[in-house]
Amino acid sequence: MSYESLKLTIADKIAHIQLNRPDALNTMNPALWQELPEVVRHINDEAAARVIVLSSTGKHFSAGMDLAVFTGGSLQKDQELGRKHENLRRTVLQLQDALSQFEKVRMPVLAAIQGGCIGGAVDMVTACDSRYCTEDAFFSIEETKLGMTADVGTLQRLPKLIPQGLVRELAYTGRRFYADEALQAGLVNRVFKDQATMLEGVMEIAEQIAARSPLAVAGCKEMINYTRDHSVAESLNYMSVWQSGMFQPQTDMMETFMAKAEKREPEFEELNKVGTIFD
Repeated sequence: MSYESLKLTIADKIAHIQLNRPDALNTMNPALWQELPEVVRHINDEAAARVIVLSSTGKHFSAGMDLAVFTGGSLQKDQELGRKHENLRRTVLQLQDALSQFEKVRMPVLAAIQGGCIGGAVDMVTACDSRYCTEDAFFSIEETKLGMTADVGTLQRLPKLIPQGLVRELAYTGRRFYADEALQAGLVNRVFKDQATMLEGVMEIAEQIAARSPLAVAGCKEMINYTRDHSVAESLNYMSVWQSGMFQPQTDMMETFMAKAEKREPEFEELNKVGTIFD
């Protein structure tokens, strides 16, 4: 399939999504907001990969929201204020849901970031499981500089990733947050010399994930996401429920032991496709 705003390749159980508008600094245009969630849902529903790598093309990861998102469509219609504002709320919810697909997908999502990661792009990468960047990378909650409040996930997810006082400073000032500080604060896992080295390193991590039981990895993601938003007691209880249904020692665990004994790589069954009640 071909897309206007991105490229998708799937090989060796790794799905690679690349933002692909480098001449426009990979700004998040209307096509991206439609295509990105569709691609992620496709990978999830078809169990098409075991891990997703999100990267970009050109000098910068993304300069954030494209103005066309605000200047086109029904948002500019001259209509009664109550209905206009209700429509704006639904638009914001739709944008939020597009990036929330990275959390909802059963597979881990690894973001590889070079150059500028600005505005809506920060919303995007904070929804991913792990982030990696180049030495020249920087992050900016740009919305404050534009006279608005970031509204697609940064202010909700970033405080779960780095200290809240630092989030407040970044949000209030809109200043640039560079790679070395991002690494020290824990926003990124590792900083690479350049984009090529970063992609090579991130793909190696993706290969390690793809070699594990996809059911076990999906369980890890489910539990970590749940624990982030719930108490320890609630999370332990949910873990017991998950384990009582999903833990089957005679399958993936036995395959792991047999593979070690036979000195080979384990071969795991893929996750099921997402079906319907009529399948």
